[in-house]
Formats: sequence, C-alpha cells, structure tokens
Amino acid sequence: MNDHSVRRAEFKILGMDCAEETAAIEAELLPQIGVQKLSLNILNGKMSVEFDDRTSENAIVEGVRRAGLKAQPWITEASTSDPIQSGHSPQSLAMTLSGASLLLGLALHSLLHGWRTALGVEEGTLSLAAWIPYLLAILSGGWFVFPKAIHSARRFRLDMNVLMTVAVIGAIVIGQVPEAATVAFLFSLSLWLESWSVGRARRAIGALMELSPEKARVLSPDGSLQTVDAKDVEIGTRIAVQPGDRFPLDGIIAVGETSANQAPITGESMPVPKRPGDQVFAGTINEDGAVEVTTTRRADDSAIARIISLVADAQQQKSASEQWVEVFARTYTPTVLVFAILIILVPPIAGFGTWNEWFYKGLVLLVIACPCALVISTPVSIVAAMTAAAHRGILIKGGRFVEVAGTLRALAMDKTGTITLGRPTVNDILPEVSHTKEEILATAAAIESRSEHPLAKAILVAARDRGVSFQPADDVRTIQGKGMTSKINGNTTWLGSHRFLEERSQETPELHESAERLSAAGSSVIVVGKDDHVCGMIAVADPIRPDAKSVIDELHVLNVRPLVLLTGDNRPTAESIAREAGLDEVRAELLPADKLSALDELLNKYQFVGMVGDGVNDAPALARSTLGIAMGAMGSDAAIEAADVALMSDDLSAVPWLIRHSRRTVGVIRQNVFFSLGVKAVFVVLTLAGFASLWAAIAADTGASLLVIANGLRLLRAHA
Repeated sequence: MNDHSVRRAEFKILGMDCAEETAAIEAELLPQIGVQKLSLNILNGKMSVEFDDRTSENAIVEGVRRAGLKAQPWITEASTSDPIQSGHSPQSLAMTLSGASLLLGLALHSLLHGWRTALGVEEGTLSLAAWIPYLLAILSGGWFVFPKAIHSARRFRLDMNVLMTVAVIGAIVIGQVPEAATVAFLFSLSLWLESWSVGRARRAIGALMELSPEKARVLSPDGSLQTVDAKDVEIGTRIAVQPGDRFPLDGIIAVGETSANQAPITGESMPVPKRPGDQVFAGTINEDGAVEVTTTRRADDSAIARIISLVADAQQQKSASEQWVEVFARTYTPTVLVFAILIILVPPIAGFGTWNEWFYKGLVLLVIACPCALVISTPVSIVAAMTAAAHRGILIKGGRFVEVAGTLRALAMDKTGTITLGRPTVNDILPEVSHTKEEILATAAAIESRSEHPLAKAILVAARDRGVSFQPADDVRTIQGKGMTSKINGNTTWLGSHRFLEERSQETPELHESAERLSAAGSSVIVVGKDDHVCGMIAVADPIRPDAKSVIDELHVLNVRPLVLLTGDNRPTAESIAREAGLDEVRAELLPADKLSALDELLNKYQFVGMVGDGVNDAPALARSTLGIAMGAMGSDAAIEAADVALMSDDLSAVPWLIRHSRRTVGVIRQNVFFSLGVKAVFVVLTLAGFASLWAAIAADTGASLLVIANGLRLLRAHA
C-alpha cells in the first residue's frame, strides 16, 4: 500500500528549446524515486511534475541543473520571455565570440598560408597564430554543448550534443581544425536560431496576455470607485469602464450603452453595439460610452485567459504529426549513427579508400543525424496555427484538434443559435376585420409584459421598436404549454398557440389556413383573441444568420457533405430553415438522446463527422463527434466544455475558415517534414559520393532548420 502523499509543481525551464533537452531532463528526473509523472512543454517553456514526499522541489531543480538547464518556480502572471533568448544572453554572446574568432582565424590563416589553404582547396600547414583563434572559436561555440555531451555520454544517450562533439573532436584529430571551428560556430548559430524561433512563438502567446488589463475600477455600494487588481475581483462585482479603456473582465453591461472593439478576442472587424444585458469580454476595447459592467467570470476564467491557457498548453494534446515525428526521431538518430560507424569501418577494411577519407565521411553523417529541427518545426507550426485561430476568435482546445478539423467529411448542425440567430423576432402581424396591427401587438405585449419566454421577449421588442404603447394586463394566468389568459379593461383576453385556438373552438377554415401557412414558412404562430372572437395572429420566427447560406455553400466547395440539420423543432419549421440555408438533410423533433443516435449513424457512415451547436442539449453530440464546435459567445457552458473548439464570435463563417486553416497547417507540416528529410537524404548521397564537407553539412542543416521554422511561423499570419 502506498502511503506517500502526491503533489504537483510547475517550473519554468530557461533555455529549453529542443526535444533533446526535454530528453535530458526526463533522463535525470524520471529515474528519481518519488517522481511519478513528468510533462514538458517546449513552446511554453514549462515543466509539470507530480511527485511524492520521497523527493523535493530542490531535488527536481538540481536534476534539471544536471541536465544543463535552469528551473525556477512557474508564475502564471510572469512574462513568457526567456532571458536565454535575449540579445545579451550567454548563449548569444558565446555564439558571437565563436563567429568572430572563426573569422579572425580564417583571416590569419589566409594571410599566413594563402586563402586556398584556409578554405581547404589545397593542403597546407597551420601556424600557431591561426590555431589559437580557431581553438577559441571551438571552445566558445561548444561552451553550452560540450558539458551536455559529456553528461549524455555518461548516460549512454546519443543526443545531438554528443554527435556534434564527436564531429568536432574527430575533425581536429584528422587535422581539419578550420572545419572543426566552422562546425562549432554553425552549430551554436543553429541553436541560437532555434531558440529565437521558439521565442517568437512564445512572444505570440505573450501578446495575448498583454490584452487584458491588470487593474479594474470597482464600484462600491456608496458609489465611490476603487482601483483593485483584476485578479481579485469576484463574480457579480459592478465595475466602471471608461471610453477607450479595455474591459478588464468578462461581464454583462448593467448601465449605459457603448460599442466594443472585439477584434482581439473574436476577430470581428467592426465595433459591436452594446446595451444593458449584452455580454462583453476581457481585453476588448470600450469605444464610445462610459458603462458599468457586472462581472460574470473571474480573471483566471475569462475568455482571454482560457485562450492563453489553451494555446500555451497546446502540446499537452499532441497532434498526430507531432507524435509521428517524435517516434521517427527516436529511431532515426541511432540508425544514422550505426550507418556512420559502418561507413567509417567497412570501406577501408574492404580496401576501398583510406581510413582518413571514410572517417571524415562518417563525421559528416554524424552532423546530418541531428533531428532537432525536424522535431521542433512541427509543434512550432501547431502553436502558430492555434495562435492565429485565437486571434480570429476560434478557441482550439489542443494541438491534435488543429489537424482533425481538416479531416471532416460530414457536418451536423443544430438549428437555434447555430443556423439561426437564436433571437426570435416578429416578422408578420395578421389582424382580423376591425382590428389593426398596432392593436394586436399592444394586446399581446400587455399580456406578455412580465414573461421571460423568448417569444414574449420578441413581442415586447417589436412593440418597443414600433413605438406601440401598452399597459400590463391584469389577472394574467398561464395555461401550461398552450397560452395565457388575462383581463384588459375588464374584458377577458387570451393569447396562445394554434392548438389553443383549436381547443377554444374559435377556429375558422380561414384562420386554420393562415396558421398552417405561417407554420410551413418556419414561423411560430401566436393567436390573440377575446371570448367572442379572434383579433388576429402574430408570426414569430428565429431568422437564419445572414451569412448562413454563403457558409453552407463554402462548406460544400470544401467537399464537406452532407450538412445535416439536427433540431428539436417541428419538421415544417426545420425543413423551411434547411431549404433557406441550403442544408442537405434534416432530422427534426429530436430529443438530446435522438441527436446522439443521429450522430452515431453519421459516424458509422462517414467516420469523420463534426458537430456545431450551442445548447445544453447539444453537449452529448458535441462530445461524441469527431470534432465538436460550440458557438461560444452566447452558448451554454455545457456545450463549450463538451466541445473541442469554441467560436468566441458566434461567427458561423469561422467553421469553413477553420477547415481551410487545418488543411493549410497539415500542408505546412508535411512540407517541413519532407524538406528536412530531403536535405538529409541529399547530403547522405553527397557524402558517399565524396562531395560533402563538415561545414557544408552543418550549414545546410542550420539553413534547413531556419527555413522549416520560418515556414511554420507563416501560419501566425493566417488570421488576417
């Protein structure tokens, strides 16, 4: 029985930029007694450790130090910058010294022995005056490499540090000192470029952190204002936000009207009008008026905080490409090492060429064996893609979902709040003889004045917008599922559904025909009447989103079909909406369990099926789908939690954008993999043919590293 208590600690690892460094940390910490679980995130520079009382945080920090890196406690609010990546870091200074010494050595070598000898075109001697700067270039270029190599060799772990150290020492042994110095400098340059590129991805995440203000102006009960840390503000607190300021927390407008620039969170290009009752996000900009906001989330749970957390921790759920590259690299490096040894031994033993010649070729292959750029380029691409999506208001909950979006073959979509706006509006009023539209609307508003039902709100909004005045009705009574009765000016007045009209035996063939026609067009029919006659009908409908038809067309162009409407609404309404939007199939009158069954059918038939929804009843289907996409701004918490992707702007056009973005990301990753391996394959051939040199191999590897990382970082611009 294990009686040891387990706790968790998080650390920032300074200078962790490569999979080789994570392997070194794992080799030090995982064998430690008491360390139970270890998670390393290169792009976040973060390490999470679960350990029991048989070890300590100090022992963990010491283990990281032995791996050649530095650990310090993780501080959530801290900047994502890493001093090792700055222009004045020890790593960059050593690289600069190595480069300067190499240039000095080449200059002296050329001056004393001729440039052809310095460049290796002709055989020649090397004087002490040139030897010294070359040696300095080797020592400074390998200052952060050689200690790690010694440590790895002791652990019998053949990482890139060991390979580069063997290559440098081997070059010196066979008299190729200028090449040894060149390899040391170029490798230090490669490490610095890699560190810089990872730093750029981290800075992209850090830019998100800077969006949210650190302070909030809290309204006290006596009306005074107090400036406090945003992280200390509780849910339900009233805060004041002035024009031009950023909203410090998520909340609901309580007093005042304004417009908000939501581009940093939702990607919307135009300011969005905000009235009392409307939602605002932390990090967005209050454009026009002074407002008071009631907070709905704490600072660490705001929309922007969730975006930062998920983007920063993208590697916790690795994409399929990342997993493949890591497995490949573990096999690739020892395979190339064995091949290099065979190249060194077999040909000269068989009598083909000299030992010096084949030993040199083996060293070139050792340089080519370094897989670090290949390994890092894929997560850089994934995080760049997630960051670009976040800037567009698309919150992706893990690296693997970036690639999944591009695989979708079919898509199921909820109706209310997804295809439609989720806000019913009055679209027609049909008065009977002797009544006017305004009278019908005033009567309905009087009865519904205290109701919170969505249809009631639609009627009240219509009355307000049309300037129709009314007094709340008296003695209002609700008849569950049918309608309401009341007294207006002493007269019994009622309001209800088509079914309620039938039950009151006041329906005529003309009224029946009108009600059926409105229902077939997708409207909910509200009948208004009195004891002795019907006054008229009000048609209320939830209009489809203005861009729904174009989005559906775009998804068809992307070859995502069928597009299936899943809704609990009645079939006539569902079919009307589907026809207007251009959807392929309709499944209507579904309970949540029915939606799940319908999704299972689609999964069995098409395998890769997405689900878009926003309600609590959509949560099971969102969780079951290949990729669940929640309309996140106004959607239920259950839907957002169950989904893999949340659209913070409720912008349906983000769905085809996400699919295109996913396919573009997968394309970039494949380009990086094929290019990295292609360069190595070319140099293997050139090495065996006798045309490759150590410095050319390391230069090509450095150039390839820079190109594949830059290619991945291009995805940062994809949100534009």
